[in-house]
Amino acid sequence: MKFIIGRKLNMTQIYGENGVATPATAVVVRGNVVTQIRTQEVDGYQAVQIGEGTRHENRIAKAQKGHFKDLGNFATVKEFRLEEPSTMKVGDKIDLAQFKAGDVVQVSATSKGKGFQGVVKRHGFGGGPRTHGQKHSEREPGSIGGGLRTHVPVGTRMAGRMGSDRVTVRNLKIVHIDQAENVVYVSGAVPGRRGTLVEIVAQ
Repeated sequence: MKFIIGRKLNMTQIYGENGVATPATAVVVRGNVVTQIRTQEVDGYQAVQIGEGTRHENRIAKAQKGHFKDLGNFATVKEFRLEEPSTMKVGDKIDLAQFKAGDVVQVSATSKGKGFQGVVKRHGFGGGPRTHGQKHSEREPGSIGGGLRTHVPVGTRMAGRMGSDRVTVRNLKIVHIDQAENVVYVSGAVPGRRGTLVEIVAQ
């Protein structure tokens, strides 16, 4: 199983040998280090814990310092579940050498937060007509009771907070890898804003 953690940079275009431009998202990888190996016997599941990036020592809790030991002061820690026992060891470094152009991957990240939104933007409602005596109901949700009930049915789509969800996009391809700059270019769009933590896993 191949996986890595990076940060979203921006979108761009990568031109292939045939001259066709492919939209791609650039993801920069900052030092991925194995910080812990989870085992079935000890933890009840199998996983590899990865530390990514760096953070000032004063912003690391004492418990984290004891856990990281001399491996570094990581900004983020993530775990990747495994079906089989891992062959990695604590302290091993993970880089982009394991991937190559053409690999099919799935990307997980947190989508952009859009705050509190109405039903038109959040769910695509059509709103109400301006005519026939209505004045300020262009973007209102309309009836929510169903006509035969005295309560609102569970699951009714209404206004609320939008975005900031964990989103996974499958069947993306690695278009190009820049080993010198530690940047991987993934086809299509990746969830999140610039700087969002991105998990890349080979399918």
